[in-house]
Amino acid sequence: MNALEHIRKNILKLSQAGMAELVGANQATISRWEKGELQPSLAQMNAIREKAKADNIWWDDRWFFEAPPSPDAEKLRAAP
Repeated sequence: MNALEHIRKNILKLSQAGMAELVGANQATISRWEKGELQPSLAQMNAIREKAKADNIWWDDRWFFEAPPSPDAEKLRAAP
């Protein structure tokens, strides 16, 4: 899962269509973000940030650039 897909699914809890509506794009654009084929514009990133703040979700701009670790990586770090 890349950083933008993580934001959409786990932080904002939106469908691709919902994210597209939020940023003024179409669902195909969101799919291309998640495949790494496109990146959101600064205005689109700002819309995402503002949505999180409006929903009282703590926000960190690093989320745009850092994909979360996979569950398997977390298990490896926790292993003795």
